[in-house]
Amino acid sequence: MSEPLSYRKHLGAGWLTLNRPDELNSLTADLLRAISDRLEEAASDSTLKALVFTGAGRAFCAGADLKVIDALPQAERDQRTAAFLAQASTTFTAVANFPKPVIAAVNGIATAGGLELILACDIVVAAKGARIGDGHANYGLLPGAGASVRLPRRVGAARAKYLFFTGELVPAETLVAAGLVNEVVEDDKLIARAEEIVSTLATKSPLGLSRMKQLANFGLDNASEAQGLAFEHALAVLHTCSYDRNEGIAAFKGRRTPDFKGR
Repeated sequence: MSEPLSYRKHLGAGWLTLNRPDELNSLTADLLRAISDRLEEAASDSTLKALVFTGAGRAFCAGADLKVIDALPQAERDQRTAAFLAQASTTFTAVANFPKPVIAAVNGIATAGGLELILACDIVVAAKGARIGDGHANYGLLPGAGASVRLPRRVGAARAKYLFFTGELVPAETLVAAGLVNEVVEDDKLIARAEEIVSTLATKSPLGLSRMKQLANFGLDNASEAQGLAFEHALAVLHTCSYDRNEGIAAFKGRRTPDFKGR
């Protein structure tokens, strides 16, 4: 039996491929646990500049594996479902808070929990054939791993409610203007484009990228404008003492490529 998540290091990034293609990469407790384990490992790996999520086969992720939930004994179903939702929420929050940039390379169907994984990522590049939506309403379910909070913030209330209420899968191209997807490429160019983005990120200061992510996330996390500006000022002042900041200035003055150390 193959592992539910495959992992490789490539071009300075950790590539996590959801690996349940016959089940459209639907989420199980084992898959979520594997993601959490890899996040913990990758966070302490100084050789990694970014993470990339993608899916094996024709789907990115079709959400929770409802067949697994339905197969549970009735006496266990509610408790186990609640535990699964807590696990999914914790895992995707860890993705959102991961200290390095996280890219979603969306290769096909992404709905429900698949959408929630996308929403936890920082950069989203999608294949032209990708279809994205919420889908919970189709089965009388509710989002349980972040979509109700993250989707309206990403695309606005009106678009979010449309996706929530209709349960439709929409072409990735329609979500570029909405702000959910950064760009759409031909299906056979998806991984190559993700590699290009990774290669670009690898030339930047790891510390600078990590702190920029902190600032952006803080600004989105119910912070007032005044709180956001105060945090930005404090972190910018702290950053002036860093090696990478001083190396960047020196490289600019010397008209050379900076040699960032991530400190």
